[in-house]
Amino acid sequence: MNPNANGNGAGNGKHSVVSLFSGCGGMDLGFRGGFQVFGKLYEPLPFHIVWANDLSPAACKTYKKNLEDVIHEGNIWECLEKLPKRADVVIGGFPCQDISINGKLAGVNGNDSRSGLYRAMLEVIKRCKPRAFVAENVKGLMQKYNRENLAKVVSDFSELGYNLSYNLYLAANYGVPQMRQRVFIVGTAQGVKPFRPPWPIMQKDEWLTSKKAIGDLEDREESEAINHIWSRAERSAEQGNRRIKADRPSDTIRAECHGNIQYHYSLPRRLSMREAARLQSFPDDFIFAAKLRETERQVGNAVPPVLAWHIAQAVRDCLS
Repeated sequence: MNPNANGNGAGNGKHSVVSLFSGCGGMDLGFRGGFQVFGKLYEPLPFHIVWANDLSPAACKTYKKNLEDVIHEGNIWECLEKLPKRADVVIGGFPCQDISINGKLAGVNGNDSRSGLYRAMLEVIKRCKPRAFVAENVKGLMQKYNRENLAKVVSDFSELGYNLSYNLYLAANYGVPQMRQRVFIVGTAQGVKPFRPPWPIMQKDEWLTSKKAIGDLEDREESEAINHIWSRAERSAEQGNRRIKADRPSDTIRAECHGNIQYHYSLPRRLSMREAARLQSFPDDFIFAAKLRETERQVGNAVPPVLAWHIAQAVRDCLS
């Protein structure tokens, strides 16, 4: 029997998904599948987003433009009563600034800790009782200075009765032209097959390079219609002074706007938002419904859809 037979499920043989801290929808697109990028079709997957949430009005606008109109704008704690009673899967990249080496390092227990929002994810899991959940975060969560934070997060998720798997993934190993490293914590309920991390599909000499990913945009005129626009900000001292390399994946695309976006490997300008979106593995028909600076935030904060697709495949195998 479908556990969501009460009317809150996805139906049609698909697994219902509740998405938290959804942003523009990178992880959600990966779980849904059915998109094409870099000449490859990423097949549709048996997941259906039935409810999503984000605090940013601009991110919600982009989400609605490209995905289902199921996103609830606002503080997650104020939206909990709108949740479906059940869901097969809960996903979310809980805010990471306070455990990032580039952030405040306040940890998950601070009074004003955005990373403490993982407790909202705990609450949603308690309410929706999913068969599996996926929580994404920065690689810093698994580094020595965050040992206590990781232990706290793992302990709290485990106390809900889930079997946990947490691993660090390099996006370039999964067909994303970017050296982004992210942690995925996956929990499976009792009676559900344990999660098996997806094997890398590429070795170092097979990585998709920046030039291969965005080279065809070099001679393209600037165009707001396709987000092919770029910042004219002055060079900043460190992050914003970098130039990506043509013959390797790009450095991590960052969310800090304007002065921190990397420079093109050969052109005398910063990366355009369409180029940054490509390096994040968004398809070209995914249009960001925002101006430059807000688009920078949305692109940089997103989970690469292609990486999420590989995680979603492995979750599908657990539930099958």
